[in-house]
Amino acid sequence: MEADADADTEDTVVERDWTDGHVERWLPLLPDLDPDVEGAVTRMKLVTSHLRKVREQSLVDFGLQRHEFDTLHALAGRGGRAAPSELAADLDLAPASVTGRLDALEARGHVRRTHSITDRRRIDVELTDAGRATWLGAMDVLGHEEYRLLGALDADERRYLSDLLRRVMVVAEGD
Repeated sequence: MEADADADTEDTVVERDWTDGHVERWLPLLPDLDPDVEGAVTRMKLVTSHLRKVREQSLVDFGLQRHEFDTLHALAGRGGRAAPSELAADLDLAPASVTGRLDALEARGHVRRTHSITDRRRIDVELTDAGRATWLGAMDVLGHEEYRLLGALDADERRYLSDLLRRVMVVAEGD
């Protein structure tokens, strides 16, 4: 483990990661490169990629395809019950696409279609206990990894990181 010289004077050891070497390789070639910008952006990409791999593996482990998980997630986000048109809007899909997804999820016992309590002409989709357990299981795997990674920071540091990333996202969303 290599330590940063300035950090040693403060009795703090800073571990190096892959990105440190990446930035060092590019600085001589791109003298205007801001190492802090390159380091932050590269680390955000790598963390996102890592979490994507964990999520994809959890889907495999729970026998879900990505679109099935997304549909269960949207349904869970609506309290476990929604009209197909609401799910289509949440997923930004055509209603026919949602129907196909729901057919497959219903065949696997993850959702059931019932007549609406308020309007018998309307069909609602309901998350079954098995569907909720599968969705929660996949979510739990990713949640544990998120907590593991951000466990390197204390609560104030996590809040500060979240605030900093919010400021970056406000700029990104303003485009």
